[in-house]
Amino acid sequence: MLFFRFLMIAALLPVSTSHTGWSVVGPGGGGAMFHPTISPHDPNRVLVGCDMTGSYLTEDGGKSWKMFNLRGPARFFLFDPSDPKVAYAQSIGLWRSADSGHTWNMVYPANAVIEADGDHADERVAGTEPAIDALAIHQGKLWAAMGTALKSSKDGGRTWEQAAPLPERGKRVYGAGNRVYVIAANSVSFVEGGASGTWPHPAFVDASAGSENGQVYLYGASKEGLFLSSDGQSWRKSSMRGSVRAVAASERHGRTAYASYQDGESYGVARTSDGGDTWTLGWRESRQKAPNVDDGWVSDRFGPGWGEHPLTLGASPTQPELAYGTDLGRTLRTTDGGATWKNTYTKLLPDGSYVSTGLDVTTNYGVHFDPFRPNHLFLSVTDIGMMASENGGKSWRSATEHGIPKEWWNTTYWLEFDPQVKDRIYAVTGDTHDLPRPKMWRFRSPSKFQGGVVRSDDGGKTWHALKTGLPETSATHILIDRDNHERLYIAGFGRGVFRSDDGGASWQKMSSGLPEKEPFAWRLAQDQKGVLYLVVARRSEDGSISNDRDGALFRSVDRGENWQRVALPEGVNGPNGIVVDKSDPRRLYLAAWARKGAKNGGIFLSTDAGATWKNVHNADQHVYDVTQDPARPEILYATGYESSAWRSADRGASWKGIPGYDFKWGQRVTVDPHAKDMIYVSTFGGGVWHGPAR
Repeated sequence: MLFFRFLMIAALLPVSTSHTGWSVVGPGGGGAMFHPTISPHDPNRVLVGCDMTGSYLTEDGGKSWKMFNLRGPARFFLFDPSDPKVAYAQSIGLWRSADSGHTWNMVYPANAVIEADGDHADERVAGTEPAIDALAIHQGKLWAAMGTALKSSKDGGRTWEQAAPLPERGKRVYGAGNRVYVIAANSVSFVEGGASGTWPHPAFVDASAGSENGQVYLYGASKEGLFLSSDGQSWRKSSMRGSVRAVAASERHGRTAYASYQDGESYGVARTSDGGDTWTLGWRESRQKAPNVDDGWVSDRFGPGWGEHPLTLGASPTQPELAYGTDLGRTLRTTDGGATWKNTYTKLLPDGSYVSTGLDVTTNYGVHFDPFRPNHLFLSVTDIGMMASENGGKSWRSATEHGIPKEWWNTTYWLEFDPQVKDRIYAVTGDTHDLPRPKMWRFRSPSKFQGGVVRSDDGGKTWHALKTGLPETSATHILIDRDNHERLYIAGFGRGVFRSDDGGASWQKMSSGLPEKEPFAWRLAQDQKGVLYLVVARRSEDGSISNDRDGALFRSVDRGENWQRVALPEGVNGPNGIVVDKSDPRRLYLAAWARKGAKNGGIFLSTDAGATWKNVHNADQHVYDVTQDPARPEILYATGYESSAWRSADRGASWKGIPGYDFKWGQRVTVDPHAKDMIYVSTFGGGVWHGPAR
């Protein structure tokens, strides 16, 4: 099977936290975060990862964060205990920073060739070199658990030597005295001098270790509780009740550790300062928000159970009263040994709105501007619904609290302002996120998705659902007809196209000519003559083509009454976005995803309404969408899932990368209507970026 290797150079170039001229727009947080790691040299310097490929650095104790792109989710971070400038991170390979986390270079595997494929154009290193599962620095060497081997490196991770075999993949490597421990899910292995061995233990989901006054303290988290050991050979269960999902010990104050627990309906973080003999439940919540936990918008909007208790914990190696916890939407910090926990992902402003600290893990589909009020705009977002701003995007509030069915809160895929009625807004919302990615429909029929259309007549303060004639559907796009503002079209994923001629009061299905079985209706467009286009997302994942799992492009010349198939470019079956040129209705721009094992994605141009196509951009094989500058139709933008955004100043004939923007998964570029040559880039898991287009 062939794979794409066009990312090789990009992966080996230094990665930086510097994004000159760019800022992240939004409320902050909103997605799962992991692996908070505190520097032993500076307690204000902390690294955090997320499940959406972004990594984050703070140098002021969480007041502000800078994002950097390691081409995939970070699996762990490590600060060098002897050199304050050196740090390591594992993602698709092992990265090293020599300037305190500001720039990163991949050091292992050496001379890596990068492949990209799959549901999210995921990147990986080609070849058979084993990945690093856990890492420690001890006695001047790196020690790494690599699959079924413990290896060491004397040159910063570039080359490795075998130290001992391992029975399973490690979760934690820890060095103390002359011994190096590897704690795995079901065993502890050790190397000491020329000797090595392995002991079994209860099944662990997480592990940590520290030392104090020459004594080693090992901690193992499990569904059965927390287990303790001083040598790795014998373990005893601690007195803490409930299950434990994460544990973090202070490396140089090993008697202090933090554990993320759940005991019945109660959950939170417990702390020990005596090696696990006793525990204090500083963070303890159930259905009610605890007064000593969080002060951010996530808990205020969705309650304490939305973020849950920490997925991962990080304790300061040198200051045992300092620790961080990361969960499904937040990163929290304690400076008093767990007595109180404060957010680091958002800032509350005096008017009750919120602004991001730079720690954004939200998926966004678009930025939407009110045509009547310049400072009024919305973000359509996954997992947290909709966010609204009244001050030009400087701060944000949740916009889904009043009138939208609770089952539809999760995701807003698109939003439109009525161009003739002030404060009238339509939005499509539902319970299913991340469409059209296959992971969402692979094991669940779209016929089970809940969602629909909502309307506001007061600028988004309150909403009501428009259900007459419309079945429950995860609607992914809404379009207002250019000639009649009361006529609306929606794309129902797995349902087809629906039209309303009375401002959404009633709906009728308009799917004649579309596939009969669950058409993955995804995106709509309309030209200045009223002709409609529909993108149907593909079902296939195996690289096949010319079957009933292909994506498709359709056209309707009669307001959706009937649809005719428009031929896609040769070899393409993954259309993702369509733009009709504002000055020429025969000129179409198509964003496409490559098939697995092929190189046929990118941007395609048709100058004859889809009769023929030409590939005009293939440097990004997973282009999510193309947009056209409303005021300057010769200027186009595009972004996709390969860490890049693009600009064309000649109607798509040529494309240049936009400097400064650097996030793995880009979804859509929106032109800033209030600042020339400034754009917003909506991302899949990195918030919304705002910066210069040139």
